[in-house]
Amino acid sequence: MPDFFAALEFETQTQPRTKPRPEMRCDVLVIGAGPTGLACAIEAQKVGLRVVVLDKGCLVNSLYHYPKGMLFFTTPELLEIGDIPFTTAQQKPTREEALEYYRKVTEHYHLDVRQYEWVKTVMGEDGNFVICASDRAGRPHDYRAKKVIVSTGYYDLANQLGIPGEDLPKVSHYYSEPHPYYDNDVLVIGGKNSAAIASLDLWRHGARVTLVHREAQLHRHVKYWIKPDLENRIKAGEIEAYFNSSVQEIGIDHVVINTPSGPVRLKNDFVLALIGYHPDYDFLRSMGIELSEDQCRPVCDPISLESNVKGLYVAGVIVAGSRTNEIFIENGRFHGKQIADDLKLRLKP
Repeated sequence: MPDFFAALEFETQTQPRTKPRPEMRCDVLVIGAGPTGLACAIEAQKVGLRVVVLDKGCLVNSLYHYPKGMLFFTTPELLEIGDIPFTTAQQKPTREEALEYYRKVTEHYHLDVRQYEWVKTVMGEDGNFVICASDRAGRPHDYRAKKVIVSTGYYDLANQLGIPGEDLPKVSHYYSEPHPYYDNDVLVIGGKNSAAIASLDLWRHGARVTLVHREAQLHRHVKYWIKPDLENRIKAGEIEAYFNSSVQEIGIDHVVINTPSGPVRLKNDFVLALIGYHPDYDFLRSMGIELSEDQCRPVCDPISLESNVKGLYVAGVIVAGSRTNEIFIENGRFHGKQIADDLKLRLKP
């Protein structure tokens, strides 16, 4: 009997605990499970193609990281994909309603979405692309696809300040909710919608807010009901603001601001650097996609959205390069139909 258990223990130790997953094959692989990526998958699936969607985060990961309770500027019908109506209680949808909507659309079309799988490389050629991804445990997952659609968005890569102290734990390039900042000195950097909304939300929930913006005034595209509200708070002295100014240094308990009147040192507990985001240009280049010099726009056919790499398509905000304010969910959602029309001609369902 002991010999039996010894043999069993030896066999257990020498055999792998899990078998490696076989390579997954599909007609089209979509990188990015945002609204545009989902729209691309739906349209490709409608023409009879086998589609797999990969995302390094959760479903519609960017929307998930929007501030809790955020109200969309647009109306719900402009966020619709897959011909599925988006109904809301109010005229403008909330973040939570949008998350629910895209979950239901994914379920309705039975989309094969692989969450938390980060695509590392895309190799091969048209008709035979090899995609290597890794999951949260670092395990590799291999895919082979005839066509690839890249719809990775830009929200994951924040623009950097490039100043001392930016890597301190108290600094964030994202804003979620006001509660952790109650009764603290918070510096908000930026002058667009994200910075304006965060400043007002923080002030209304008991934070002491200072706003710093490099321009002479708030950006003209700040939402029409937000801009006068923030301007009135600044005039009343309830939110301190420094325009034509920039942050020079971030310390453990202070910040130094360059102002037209000279440097100013302020007591500080937290810094929110809400200065925008950019696409992963290095990832695009690694696949062989050419980018324009001035705006880093991917070289692609304006109709089919096929890039200079045959069989590799781009969709969503990355089509605009650094001009991220040109493409939103409202117009990026139509990229799926453009690409599917081309796929229908090139691939036999």
